[in-house]
Amino acid sequence: MSDLYRKGNTSRVTLSQLMLPSHSNFSGKIHGGHLLSLMDQIAFASGSKFSGKYCVTASVDRVDFLNPIEVGELVTLKASVNFVGNSSMVVGIRVEAQNIQTGKVKHCNSSYFTMIAKDEQGNNVRVPRLILTSKEEILRFVKTTQRLKLRHNYAELCADFDGDMHQAIHNIQQHFEVKFELPS
Repeated sequence: MSDLYRKGNTSRVTLSQLMLPSHSNFSGKIHGGHLLSLMDQIAFASGSKFSGKYCVTASVDRVDFLNPIEVGELVTLKASVNFVGNSSMVVGIRVEAQNIQTGKVKHCNSSYFTMIAKDEQGNNVRVPRLILTSKEEILRFVKTTQRLKLRHNYAELCADFDGDMHQAIHNIQQHFEVKFELPS
């Protein structure tokens, strides 16, 4: 296969780790920072595996902690490249925790990390194009383009603000359902 194109499944990485008391926060649940560190590691592995290059994290798009993770649970992170730009890749990550005694599995987190491929001098390098091979991969690709469009629209809304409060109020009212009660 040409290095110009690569199948998305070549980027798949799975990481499992037993959650220990040293990973917990003051309430006895697994610390979100520990989970974020694991997510960053798997995003790096997935992006580097796909691109064949060293990767750095450019951004993280949403981190929703859906269910708490308990000490003693086996956490499994699954990652794959869902979308590619020129030097960037959006890596989708799913986090599940399993109670080892009962076998019950719960979805704890989903997130999207944008990774940038770098050469030996630290310059951005072009990544292979993506070959989509399943309906699931097509759906992930489309959902990523929708998230990117929303992010772009939000950035435009913020960039338009030049300090003119009347224009800001107008822009907000066009995009959001909000009520204003400002002092005179």
